[in-house]
Amino acid sequence: MADPSHRHPENAPGPWFVDDTCSNCDASRQCAPDLFVERDGQSVVARQPSTEAELLAATRAMLSCPTASIGVEGDKPRTEGLFPFEIDPGVYLCGFNSPKSHGANSFFVVREAGNFLVDSPRFVGPLVKRFESLGGIQDILLTHADDVADADRFAAHFGARVWIHEDDRRAAPSATSLIQGQAPVLLREGLSALPVPGHTRGSVMFLLEDRYLFTGDSLYWSRTQQRLSAFQRQCWYSWEAQAESLARLVDSVRFEWVLAGHGGRHHASHEEFRASLRSLVERMRTGESLSGSWQRDVEW
Repeated sequence: MADPSHRHPENAPGPWFVDDTCSNCDASRQCAPDLFVERDGQSVVARQPSTEAELLAATRAMLSCPTASIGVEGDKPRTEGLFPFEIDPGVYLCGFNSPKSHGANSFFVVREAGNFLVDSPRFVGPLVKRFESLGGIQDILLTHADDVADADRFAAHFGARVWIHEDDRRAAPSATSLIQGQAPVLLREGLSALPVPGHTRGSVMFLLEDRYLFTGDSLYWSRTQQRLSAFQRQCWYSWEAQAESLARLVDSVRFEWVLAGHGGRHHASHEEFRASLRSLVERMRTGESLSGSWQRDVEW
């Protein structure tokens, strides 16, 4: 529970606040960018919610916070049914971000061929019940070692297969299905795994229906710069390999959504994304520092 006696001094006056335990994972700012901003290396309330829509956005931010750093003094908002949150038909943001994954986003997808989870939120009752009502989980797709979180608990509860690249298997020793090599792998009709070594050696993106690209921590949309970007300071394996991995996608992959583990998500045309991805690869190859966008968009 957030502690009002430790509220950050930059919070706007009013009942909503962020205390000093915030890890600056950016989850709250993604849910309610007009209400939460970064100050002194953490999120704070820029202004109090004043409409019903803003109250819902602030509550989603509170539920997403992995460190329980967001609080409300006085009347508590309604929290039932806010997650998973449908962002496009059949594609849901899970919320309930886990501290085990540094507050990464995870996504739930409902499809006739079988529902799947991309990375893992916290294993909490409201999510489990909602997943059950939507048909359960048949597959759990892990983008890389950092964002495994409670995948094993969801897998055990739903009897789901767990996919991860063999080079990151150490993070999910109970995984049932391994992705190997660097070539794209068709997991089922319309769903492919795209190995993208760089952030970690076993990083993978997942492409659904040439529309939704689940990027893990290999690629994200910068809200401040309004373009695709990548985390240079949080590249654990090879920045050069990450640039080459992304370069392979420029002319070989079509997508209209970037759904990132860390960093912003965005919907745009394939042509806009292709041009932005090509520009990003050029910046990475020429050594342009991307640390500025990292500091302003997300820190973990």
